[in-house]
Amino acid sequence: MSKNTMKHAINVGAVQQEKKINAFERYLSLWVALCMVAGLALGKWLPAVTEGLRRLEFGEGSQINVPIAILIWLMITPMMMKVDFAAVKNVGKRSGGLMVTLFVNWLVKPFSMALFGWIFFRHIFSGLISPADADQYIAGVIILAAAPCTAMVFVWSYLTDGDPAYTLVQVSLNDLIMLLLFAPIVRFLVSGASSLEVPFVVLLYSVIIFIVIPLAAGIGLRLWFIARRGRPWFERELLPAMAPVSMTALMTTLVLIFAFQADNITGKFLHVLLIAIPILIQVYFNSAFAYGLMKLFGVSYSVAAPGALIGASNFFELAVATAIALFGPGSGAALATVVGVLIEVPVMLSVCAVCNRTRHWFPASDVSGAHVKLKGWAGVRDPQEGGR
Repeated sequence: MSKNTMKHAINVGAVQQEKKINAFERYLSLWVALCMVAGLALGKWLPAVTEGLRRLEFGEGSQINVPIAILIWLMITPMMMKVDFAAVKNVGKRSGGLMVTLFVNWLVKPFSMALFGWIFFRHIFSGLISPADADQYIAGVIILAAAPCTAMVFVWSYLTDGDPAYTLVQVSLNDLIMLLLFAPIVRFLVSGASSLEVPFVVLLYSVIIFIVIPLAAGIGLRLWFIARRGRPWFERELLPAMAPVSMTALMTTLVLIFAFQADNITGKFLHVLLIAIPILIQVYFNSAFAYGLMKLFGVSYSVAAPGALIGASNFFELAVATAIALFGPGSGAALATVVGVLIEVPVMLSVCAVCNRTRHWFPASDVSGAHVKLKGWAGVRDPQEGGR
């Protein structure tokens, strides 16, 4: 081994050893569980308060809860501020990995989840849950799978030495496609795999309220702040400062959802475990499938790893909001999406571990993810900068 090669290997290894996510993100499942307990306590001990919050809707019968909608905006808008849609102009560069990601996200993932949901809830678990609950859970897992992950992908990409610039292109293009395909895919699959009817108007309102509005706000704020203070300040100072806003809004949203779900959860705790099974299978199936396709087509590791992770994780904030808008905050569909939040972090960390152990399966990256700085994304800092 030459001196330069040895030096490169030592540098990469040092960076890998220092890579970490903050304590809040690492233990997100624990915080979700605590929110579950707090929500259940609120729903059981203060039923009048819970019912009052539940009745606050945008119009009679709209199912769009005002407190949750405001919290979703606070949650999603800072995440959308991170996405630079100007990066989509580079879509033609190393298009193989991008095509695999889009294929898995939009032609495999939602359809495989509909199949798994139908098999498990309609057949395997038919003796444990009612047909009405089965319909709700099928709808919930489909909504969860039809929303590709946005913010947390940058964390997973960082932990696997993914190319952050290419990850940005993947996320940006997925967000644009989501504007067009999310609503029709959800309606088609939910109507086909369950006996539920999905009002397209309500679904369209959900897309406008929970995607278009925060997306437009995020783009506008991003451009405005960069124009006034510059990109370095925006990425190094503002984005990390906004991360607690998103996480606080997420936790508060979950407390309300579990409060609205208090009677369902306490009476159907077994259902939470049953819902987790097809979600887990779907995550590992899609990540393995995407990763295998990346290897088959000779994609470099720094593109293959984040591509597989995007195909496995979900934009659970959007999924929760959509399930609430369609079926109500106390519905089984909303419960199914929340179960997805509960298991997301530990499952994705396990996928990251597999990717890191199998990087030798892939050709060398054109750009080493270990030497591309990823600053300000979801609270992750460049390890060379030290703490602040």
